[in-house]
Amino acid sequence: MMNYDYTIRPLHILLADDDEDDRLLFKEAFRELRIKTEVKTVNDGDELMDYLKDENSSLPNVLFLDINMPGKNGIDCLDEIRKSRKLKHLPVAMYSTSSSKKDIETTLLKGADIYITKPNDFESLKRVLNHVALINWQYREGALNKEFFLLSV
Repeated sequence: MMNYDYTIRPLHILLADDDEDDRLLFKEAFRELRIKTEVKTVNDGDELMDYLKDENSSLPNVLFLDINMPGKNGIDCLDEIRKSRKLKHLPVAMYSTSSSKKDIETTLLKGADIYITKPNDFESLKRVLNHVALINWQYREGALNKEFFLLSV
C-alpha cells in the first residue's frame, strides 16, 4: 500500500454496515474532518465482497467492517478477505457496537488490523475516524498485540 499525502490525494474509505443511520453518521463525520476522503458505503457483507471482487472497483485504503450484519457477517468477510490473494493485505478496521471479548479476540486472531467499538457521540466518532485514517498502514506491524488492536476513546 502506498504512503498517502492526504493533502493531495483523497483517502479511499469503505464502510460495510447494515445500519443506515450509522452509515450516514460515518459519512458526515468524515465530511467534517480535515482529511480529503472519498467514502463509499455498502449495506452488508455480500455487497462488500461483490464490490471487493469486482475488477472495476478500486480497493479502499482502509475498510471499516461491522461485525453484525445479516447474511455474510463481518467475521465471515474478514475470513474471506484474509484468504484472498488480492485482498489479504487490505487494512481492515473492525467497527462494531459489540465490545465482547470474544468478538475482539476472534477478529484479532483472524487478521483484523484494529478493533473499534462504535462511539456513542459524534465528536468521539470524529476523533476515532481521524485517528484510524491517519495511521500509516504501510508500516503497521502484523504482530498480535491486543493493547494496540483495541482502539478506545
